[in-house]
Amino acid sequence: MRHVDVAVAGLGLSGAAVAWAATRRGHTVAAFEAYAPGHRRGSSHGHARIYRRAYLDPFYVELTGRAGRLWERLEIEAGERLLDRVGGVDHGPGREPERMAALLREHGVAAELLDPADAAARWPGIRFTGPVVHDPEGGVIDPEATIAAMTRLAATEGAAVAHETPVRDLEPDEDGVRFRAGADTWHARTLVVAAGAWTGPLLGGLVPLPPLTVTQQQVFFFAPREPGPWPTIVHGSSEEALEMYALPEGPWVKLGEHLRGTVTTADTRDFTVDPEARERALAYAREWLPGVDPVPRSETTCLYTWAPGEDFVLDRQGPIVVCSPCSGHGAKFAPLIGELVTDLLEGAPPIDRFALRPPRS
Repeated sequence: MRHVDVAVAGLGLSGAAVAWAATRRGHTVAAFEAYAPGHRRGSSHGHARIYRRAYLDPFYVELTGRAGRLWERLEIEAGERLLDRVGGVDHGPGREPERMAALLREHGVAAELLDPADAAARWPGIRFTGPVVHDPEGGVIDPEATIAAMTRLAATEGAAVAHETPVRDLEPDEDGVRFRAGADTWHARTLVVAAGAWTGPLLGGLVPLPPLTVTQQQVFFFAPREPGPWPTIVHGSSEEALEMYALPEGPWVKLGEHLRGTVTTADTRDFTVDPEARERALAYAREWLPGVDPVPRSETTCLYTWAPGEDFVLDRQGPIVVCSPCSGHGAKFAPLIGELVTDLLEGAPPIDRFALRPPRS
């Protein structure tokens, strides 16, 4: 049997961040991924996710600031740019631009509140009909490059890293958790489950989880009509509607919906793009993104794991830590997630909103 302080199940953005943070703090770490690097089965593939300070919840505005400083540290240690701060725009009544701009300024963000004509002059590829918030700290994260960088840094600090090695057969005991990974039996003082949509099946009732709903989402890639920089975009078209989002990825503009897609599981999803979602994306591009050719050049699917209230689940029960930055907005927090989970490993209490059993209001 092989022994470590910390084992990590899952090497997406969150698992790689935990491996990096825990090794940096002196823990012996073994990290396992069930599939090959860059696989397309989960939630961390591709080369573009939104980083933004622009939340309407001050709790997350504060956390994004902490995460931003850790992105800068990660880039220094990795020696490469992983977050391209192209800026972000939020518009539409559902984003409450006036309140959002005021909240960002309260947190030290040099946010601008623009009228639609000024915003359209700055970003002619986007249609605006009301006030627009510009978040200059916003940008685009490269998740695959980030995972590779954090995994490399963890391995340099001594972590054992194994791909195509699923974790299974968990057996908690008085000293930690015994489990199988590949052909080996391991024992860890603490096991961090950062398995995304596989979290519930892997834990198999060992930890009482909140309801976690897995959905298949789809995104579409459009060609800009003219070369030039694009910001990230979050558009809430009404107070009731969930948002559309867009961001640059390579030569394309990537467009998707932040809503609950088709309910599925990690192992039974069909990878088929919903034709109704495709039609909605085409209609949105025609109406709101005049700077793109409104015919998708490509499309793909990914998984969201939704938690109640769209918060995260970061908590410990006995020797098991549940690490699930859920609901489609966790990528921007990746290096901070590593720190928060390592705090849990070292005995810190969970953040109330991320606890397995949140305190009653």
